[in-house]
Amino acid sequence: MIQDRFISIGYLARRTGVAVSAIRFYEEKGLLTSLRSSGNQRRFLRSDIRRVSFVLIAQKLGLGLAEIERELSALPQGRTPTLEDWERISLSMREAIDAKIALLELTRRKLDECIGCGCLSLGKCQLYNYADEAAAQGPGPRFVLK
Repeated sequence: MIQDRFISIGYLARRTGVAVSAIRFYEEKGLLTSLRSSGNQRRFLRSDIRRVSFVLIAQKLGLGLAEIERELSALPQGRTPTLEDWERISLSMREAIDAKIALLELTRRKLDECIGCGCLSLGKCQLYNYADEAAAQGPGPRFVLK
């Protein structure tokens, strides 16, 4: 089966750890395209393993379905995406990923300090956000979500 260009939905599910129903949902949303066998069974390209894997990673990164759809729509249908195809997606997503990394690093640094939420419950909050001065910047954790 490793040499086969086309794979069944069950095989795709086993290789990616994604439920068959989720694969059907991804197909319905246009993230995947299947062909039909003479017996009307779904057949996917072996390269769709990578597409589904990309969806799983993108979801873990916090991307929404619309963002994932937009990125995957740049890939060719009916042929295995090339390294250049995946590099285009990587470059497209790099800014958003870098912004998420920066937010995670800032949050990690600020969690033991005042985050500007207005609770003033920690001793440090009284120093960094005296009298809740951060409230003038807007609601929520202003020192993290600037």
